[in-house]
Amino acid sequence: MRTLICGSLAYDTIMVFPDKFSKHILPDQTHVLSVSFQIGEMRREWGGCAGNIAYNLAAIGGEPVVMATMGDDGVEYKERLAALGVSVEGMRHVPGAYTAQAFIITDLDDNQITAFHPGAMNYSHQSRVTDVPGIELGIIAPDGKDGMRQHADQFVAAGIPYIFDPGQGMTLFDGPELTAMVDQARYVAVNDYEGRMLAERTGMSLPQIAERVEALIVTLGAEGSIIYANGTTHTIPAAKATAVLDPTGCGDAYRAGLLYGIANKWDWERTGRLASVLGSLKIASRGAQKHAVTRDKVAELYRATFGTALW
Repeated sequence: MRTLICGSLAYDTIMVFPDKFSKHILPDQTHVLSVSFQIGEMRREWGGCAGNIAYNLAAIGGEPVVMATMGDDGVEYKERLAALGVSVEGMRHVPGAYTAQAFIITDLDDNQITAFHPGAMNYSHQSRVTDVPGIELGIIAPDGKDGMRQHADQFVAAGIPYIFDPGQGMTLFDGPELTAMVDQARYVAVNDYEGRMLAERTGMSLPQIAERVEALIVTLGAEGSIIYANGTTHTIPAAKATAVLDPTGCGDAYRAGLLYGIANKWDWERTGRLASVLGSLKIASRGAQKHAVTRDKVAELYRATFGTALW
């Protein structure tokens, strides 16, 4: 099933602070915060939600089509995605702009501080869902505000079900805007913190939000995830990671599993467990797209964790 991945492409500069942020930030002095972290490791990676989701989905046999904007420095990224079997027919070049850039500092507790320059992402509204033929499923991941809003309208007008994944884009919208986008979506996916923020901004509890969509998916990191669907709560355990090295991109890997399960009309238990496996494979490698993903590796970890066959 051709799946439109609306979201950002970005270059991630990832830095590791060999200590804990909490030891160097005084809680009662945050109103005059001025800190500097000595970085022990730095690397540049492929990133952005659309790129990360598509990387994982293509690797397990899905049919991702990336709809994202890139700057003058994005040609190499486009060529890489195409070489991985990802359709790039929805990508748009914005002359004179940089591809989005994220600068991420991670500490030993896997907490993150991120600075983000949107660059070409701010022009995402120039792309339209109808620009790409044959789409049957989609996801709206963090992107430019106008692009996220307009792509939601376009999915609805085209009758295409999609996941609303507000993520880091949550702060772009007020409560009524978020409520409207929830109501347009077939599914909503958030992490635990984003779920609390979504509830606070919309004035609804998570169960109330779940009543407005076919499924609400809340990831809980090492505690697994919860899927609220059709009046039933599915508790999905975390898959067994071989190592815990870098959480960057784990949520995007998980969302690729959701999209694959939905596209193949799987039940929510199987879909959530696949998503959990993909997140665990990701966290064992540094970088959002450095981990090796194959159907055999996914099946092996699925069986080791859940005791049953996946494919």
